[in-house]
Order: sequence, then C-alpha cells, then structure tokens
Amino acid sequence: MTTFSDIFKKSFLNDASMDLNFYNIIMSLLAAYICGMIIYFVYKYFYRGVLYSHNFNILLVLVSMITAFIVLTISSNIVLSLGMVGALSIVRFRTAVKDPLDVGFLFFSISIGITCGASLYLMSFVCTILISLIYILMVKVKTDSHVYLLIVKYEHKAGEDVLRILSDMKYALKNKTIYKENIELTVEMKLKTNNTEFVSDLSRLDGVHSAALINYTGDFAE
Repeated sequence: MTTFSDIFKKSFLNDASMDLNFYNIIMSLLAAYICGMIIYFVYKYFYRGVLYSHNFNILLVLVSMITAFIVLTISSNIVLSLGMVGALSIVRFRTAVKDPLDVGFLFFSISIGITCGASLYLMSFVCTILISLIYILMVKVKTDSHVYLLIVKYEHKAGEDVLRILSDMKYALKNKTIYKENIELTVEMKLKTNNTEFVSDLSRLDGVHSAALINYTGDFAE
C-alpha cells in the first residue's frame, strides 16, 4: 500500500537532483574567473592601504571560483545542499582582516561566485564593472587636505618652543608619553599644501631629538 509519505519521498528524491552538464560547469567557473580577475586588477592598481598583499589578492580570485563551485554543487542536489549548509556552518576563520576595504572585496568576490554559480552571467559582469568603476571613482576623488601624524620627541626644556610652532596650526592631540626627562608627542593635523617646513623648524630646536611627519590613513598595523 502506497502511503502519502512514500509519495512525498519519491517525489522529493526525484526532484532533488537537477541536470548539471559540463557546459554549465565550465561557463560558471570561467565567468567567475574573469570577474575575479577584474577584481584582482582593480585591487592591485587602486589599493590605498599601507601594505599590499599579493596573496590576499590571489585569494579573491580563488574565492569567487570556489563559491561558484559550491553554488553549482548545492543547485545540483537538494539533499546534498542541506548537508553542505550544515558542514559550512561549523567552519571558523581566525585570520584577522585589519582593513575594512579588504572585507568589502572579500564579500565582492563571494557575491560574484554566487551569481556565476547561479548562471547569472550578465548580472555578474555588469555588477562587477559597475562596482569596480564606483570604487575607482571614489579612490581617485581628491580631497582638499591630507591627514598626517606628527611625532615629536623632545626634552622638557623644549616644550614651550614646540608648542609655539604648533600653535600656528590646527591639530588634535593623539598621544603624549612622558618618560624621565623626555616627552613623545603625537598629534593629528590636516595640511592643505605640501609645505612641511615646520618639521625642519621643530628638528632644529634645542632639546628636540626627532620630528617625523607620517601620512595617516587610519590602517596602521599594530
């Protein structure tokens, strides 16, 4: 006697496996690779961080292709997809990503892999080009001022002279370390021109050991 449960199982198992031919596999992986290489070159030539990581850039291409492969596997078999979701849910990554833009590029690659794995090739290419152009445009937009960190190491006797030179500029105190007779002062300032003569003036003061001006982007590694 055929029960409702048997009918449901038979119908579910018959529909669980969908056709996945060689053409779909090659096209999905190729589309993911091409879109991943677009991300690769955009990240390489327009990276604005402190230290460019070639390995991370290669990872972006691999992630797009691997994600496409996973989506293809899930779409080919519903039963297998349930097990894969459970397996992927226990994966934990311990590598810290210090630059928020790197996280954005990582999600960019994952999204490309998902759309390519779902055979949405036109959407993948169009979105990759548009997002890349928007990123390039925002990177190329120049601001009127640049943010710098000024680090001055001096003795107590030179404190008034250091503050006198700094009084002519707008700055924000970030750190002040005092040890014995020496002081290390770290301030954040914005400069609209390339005139950094005040750094030389600071270094020439009696009692100043060093004065360094660093371009500050907010993503220095600890």
